[in-house]
Amino acid sequence: MASKKRQDAKNRGQRGEVIAAWLLRIKGYLIVAQSMRNSMGEIDIIAKRRHIMAFIEVKTRGTLDEALNAVSLTQRQRIERAAIGFMSGREDLSNLDMRFDVIAMLPKKWPCHLPNAWRP
Repeated sequence: MASKKRQDAKNRGQRGEVIAAWLLRIKGYLIVAQSMRNSMGEIDIIAKRRHIMAFIEVKTRGTLDEALNAVSLTQRQRIERAAIGFMSGREDLSNLDMRFDVIAMLPKKWPCHLPNAWRP
């Protein structure tokens, strides 16, 4: 039973990430990577728009508060480290500002994009 719940949650999360990526495209972002993993962590979506490289965590929850609270300090730090790892050694990205966003996927509502959800 627990593995079915875990699989259902994983499937909801993956669907949320696909929808979030489309939302970002509609808003004019270029999707650079999805489900990016490196030795320092994982980032759901990396998207570029103008001079911003946004590192986006997607949370599928019942309420906006639940989605925001689901991004713990430890998780934020892991995302920050993964973002620095992604940007390091990339001269082509050195002129971009880094930003950390959250997209909350809420039942029966349009996704809620929160730019600058936290700062390192």
